[in-house]
Amino acid sequence: MKALHIAATGMKAQETNVEVISNNVANMRTTGYKRLRADFQDLLYQNMRRVGSQTSAAGTIAPTGVQVGSGVKTAATSRIMSQGTLEQTDKELDIAIRGEGFFQIELPDGTTAYTRDGSFERDPNGNLVTIDGYTVQPGINIPEDGTNLSISADGTVQVADDNGNQVTLGQMQLARFVNKSGLESIGDNLYLETDASGAAQTDDPGNNNFGDLQQGYVEASNVEAVTEISDLIAAQRAYEMNSKIIQAADEMLSTTSNIR
Repeated sequence: MKALHIAATGMKAQETNVEVISNNVANMRTTGYKRLRADFQDLLYQNMRRVGSQTSAAGTIAPTGVQVGSGVKTAATSRIMSQGTLEQTDKELDIAIRGEGFFQIELPDGTTAYTRDGSFERDPNGNLVTIDGYTVQPGINIPEDGTNLSISADGTVQVADDNGNQVTLGQMQLARFVNKSGLESIGDNLYLETDASGAAQTDDPGNNNFGDLQQGYVEASNVEAVTEISDLIAAQRAYEMNSKIIQAADEMLSTTSNIR
């Protein structure tokens, strides 16, 4: 009986759905995290009578056909790149992006990764780095004796010298992509460029529709608890309904096998 296989694909799809939801909930407090959504597609159909097939010698056409589907499959896990809430931390090296863009991060192998997590620190040499020690690009070096560090909305990094004068240390830049959802997640709040995302376009914050920077803030996750709970309930009910179909199909087979 095909219903057994069809319902099994439905249960498998909802398992994936719950896994995606659980990952979202687990990352509710992850800085810069962007929630995922599971997308589904129906499987191939068996045509018992094709739409538009001839039904008589006179040339009459069937207005509808007879099709039986094969179930469902997970087509994609789309990442929702909406803006998260900016949370004030008052830490001078915390930087949030308000609008479009990603920070550029140099990985140990020289690859450039991208992130919305602006929880930065200084390494022993004074370089601006992520909490994992990866260098923020373009490189910014903050002298040990520099005071009153300021990072403006356009990415200009300045400190006060011994005389109280503001000295510019460098200019932060952001990157953006034609298809942000096409970025590959590699963990540690980092993304990699792919053919689907398109090549990175870089510019100073605030230019050409790039977002600006907010010092002393971080961007919170865009996961909403109410949305995830409602999605979880819907997934649970869909899973239960598919299991009921398997139970019903089993009872029908049992009835058939007991016919004398």
